[in-house]
Amino acid sequence: MFTGIIEELGIVRSVTKKGNYTVLEIQADKILGDVQIGDSVAVNGACLTVVKQVKDYLSFEVMEETLKLTNLGELHPNDVVNLERALKVGDRLSGHFVSGHIDAKSLIRKKTFVGENLCFEINIPKGLNKYISHKGSVAIDGISLTVTDVRASSFCVYIIPHTLKNTTFKYKNAGSSVNIEADLLAKYVLNA
Repeated sequence: MFTGIIEELGIVRSVTKKGNYTVLEIQADKILGDVQIGDSVAVNGACLTVVKQVKDYLSFEVMEETLKLTNLGELHPNDVVNLERALKVGDRLSGHFVSGHIDAKSLIRKKTFVGENLCFEINIPKGLNKYISHKGSVAIDGISLTVTDVRASSFCVYIIPHTLKNTTFKYKNAGSSVNIEADLLAKYVLNA
C-alpha cells in the first residue's frame, strides 16, 4: 500500500531481459537506507519487489505482463521514474490509498497552462470511466492527484509547482504514456 506522495526520482541504470522477465535496475538515493530485499517499492506507481540492493541502486524483476500493461515496458537507461516506499502502519497518509496495481496505461492528450496553472488532460482508459469523478482521487505514474474535470473520454488534473519539480511530470508532454490507478475506495464502493 502506498500514498501517492513521491519520495524521489530514480534513474534507470539498466533494463535487461532474462527469459520470461526483465531485470530493472534503478539508481536511487533517499529511499535506499530504509529498503530491504523483499520490500515493495512503487516505480511509476507499479508495485515492484526489491530483489537486490547495492550501494546506489535497487533491482527489480518485472514480469512481461507488467511491462505490457504499464509504461515500465517503455523504459530505457537514463529515463527518470517516480519512487515511493510502501506505507508503514502508523505513517501519515498525505495522499490517498494507492495499491500499486495499475489499472491501465494511458496517454496525455494535452499539456496546457490555464492562467498560471499547469493542466494535463489524460485519456480515460476503457472501463475506467465509472471510477474517474470530479474531485475524486487518481494516481498517475504513482502520483496522488485530484481530478478537476471529467469529459466524455478524458479527464484533467492540475499540477502545482512542487509536484512538477519533484516528479516525472516535468518530463511529460502530449503523447507521453502514463500509468493510471483509479481510486481504490471508488473501486470497492462501485463493485460492492
